[in-house]
Amino acid sequence: MKHLKTLLFAAVLCIGSVSLTNAQSNVAHINTQKLIDAMPSAITAKSELEKLAKTYEVDIRSMVTEFENKIKQYDAEATTKTDEENSKRVQEVGEIQNSIQQYRVQAQQDLQKKEQELFEPIYKKAKAAIQKVGKAQGFQYILDSREGASLLMADGKDLLADVKKELGF
Repeated sequence: MKHLKTLLFAAVLCIGSVSLTNAQSNVAHINTQKLIDAMPSAITAKSELEKLAKTYEVDIRSMVTEFENKIKQYDAEATTKTDEENSKRVQEVGEIQNSIQQYRVQAQQDLQKKEQELFEPIYKKAKAAIQKVGKAQGFQYILDSREGASLLMADGKDLLADVKKELGF
C-alpha cells in the first residue's frame, strides 16, 4: 500500500512536470517596440512627424518673436500714448498671447492625430505578422517583452527575428 501511494505520487509529479514543460514551450516573447522601431514604414512615419513638428516649431517661434517685438514697441511708446490707447494695447497683447497658446495646443493635437493616423496601420501590420509567426510555430501565447511591459523573461522563444523575416526586412 505504501509503495502504491509512492508510485501514484511519482506518476502525478511526472505528469505535472510534463504538462508544465508543454505549457512553457507554448509561450514566446517579442519586444514589439524594437520591431516597430525597425520597420521601414515606422522610420518613414517618424521622419514625417519630425518634419511636421519642426514646421509647427518654426511657426510658433515666429509668432513669439512678433509678440516680443510688439511688447518692446508698445513699452517704448507707452509714455507717448494715452491711457485708453495703452489699455487697448494691453488687451491686444493678451489676445496675441492667447492665440499663440491656442496654436500650440492645436499643433500638439494635430501631431497626435497625425501620429495615430500614420502608426495605426503599422501596428496592425506588426500584430498580424506576430500572430502569423506565432501560429505557424505553434505558440499559444506571445508576450510583449518591451521595457516597462511588466515582463521579466530570460527564457522562451524570441520571435523578433522571425517576425522581421515575415515582414520582409
